[in-house]
Amino acid sequence: MFRVARHLHAHWPAGQIVRLLSERVASCGRHVPHTEITAAVRSSLDCAWQPLGRAGPAGSAAKWPEPNPEQIEVVQQGAGLADLWEMSPTRIEGDREQVEAILDQLFPGNPLLCCGHSQSEFDTKPLTDWRGQLSQLQFIVPNPMSARRGRKKNPQPGQSVWSAHTLDNTGLRRFLVVECDFSLYARDGRTETKLAPWLHRQAQSGITIADICVAVLLHLAHCAPLVLAVHSGGKSLHGWFYCDGQPEDKLLRFMRYAVSLGADPATWTRSQFVRMPEGTRDNGRRQTVYFFNSKPLEVPRI
Repeated sequence: MFRVARHLHAHWPAGQIVRLLSERVASCGRHVPHTEITAAVRSSLDCAWQPLGRAGPAGSAAKWPEPNPEQIEVVQQGAGLADLWEMSPTRIEGDREQVEAILDQLFPGNPLLCCGHSQSEFDTKPLTDWRGQLSQLQFIVPNPMSARRGRKKNPQPGQSVWSAHTLDNTGLRRFLVVECDFSLYARDGRTETKLAPWLHRQAQSGITIADICVAVLLHLAHCAPLVLAVHSGGKSLHGWFYCDGQPEDKLLRFMRYAVSLGADPATWTRSQFVRMPEGTRDNGRRQTVYFFNSKPLEVPRI
């Protein structure tokens, strides 16, 4: 299955490969668990065959594009957070326990989810085992996990090679999250970013960073189905785009375009933590869901 999947990645999306393999092994003489099939598809992705013999990680991005202020300015539509709230087909009216209802729709079937209080305090367990805790958490991996534990790529000396949060135990993509985070200053709090002069000009025109984030996500929603928009509790906005079964090369083109509009490329990694919808940030602020549209999740996959 691994060898076949490795060659099929160049021709089919991962979800379709899983379905094709499931059909082919149905009468192979033994019961083949679905988890074994998805693991073969997932692990073969890192060494997928590519045309002209260019074997390597499918969808890898050697260099992400620089944000283009002129291009960002073109997509601005004059909408802000309040407008995004008004556009939402489903309103999340301040009840933090709604996070459970949201995740039930995002991840049907009680899959394994990796969630955490912080980048160092996390676990992977079935969705039902997280009930009662979710609204107090900061982070979630936006894709189902394939196992409770995975092997770390580069464990530190003396540390376990196994962890609940690794790329190895992250399953196939279900959502691609675009984080819009336009900063005036670098992490040192003093050095201005490349976008700072442009952001200053926008501020003088009454356009806030939140307005720009909303405009970028709404523009990208013309390219892919936007399911969720979550405020970080700081200054960024996370847009969840439904991508189940889509080929990696198509998703990479979408992500590169998003990065050119100012998105953070870090969320391209399948195992990257993003903000928990209606969760609680370490500063005590609510990570508000401003937009929720579950309709794309109801479309049957063929």
